[in-house]
Amino acid sequence: MKDTTFSIRIASDDLDTIKQKAKQARLSQSDYVTRCCLGRQVVVVEDLKEVLKQQRAIGNNLNQLTVLANMGRVSVANLDEAAQALKAISETLREIAERGRWAK
Repeated sequence: MKDTTFSIRIASDDLDTIKQKAKQARLSQSDYVTRCCLGRQVVVVEDLKEVLKQQRAIGNNLNQLTVLANMGRVSVANLDEAAQALKAISETLREIAERGRWAK
């Protein structure tokens, strides 16, 4: 809980940079400065939406292959391994996204 005010003098250029970096990190200026000063991780994830979109497309393709394999229309080796790898990637991407928003 934030219950104390802390004021400092800072160059306007530095303040602009802090504002920009806080916005990129999707943090308030207060949270951004606090994390930086305390050596906590600040994660900036750019273009994650595109990565997630591509990952979903891969998942859809994998599901289609699974259906075809179960119907006997295609023979696919290591389909279970590919599905497990995709699941691990999905979880990692989700963790990265959450750290970028909520890391403390």
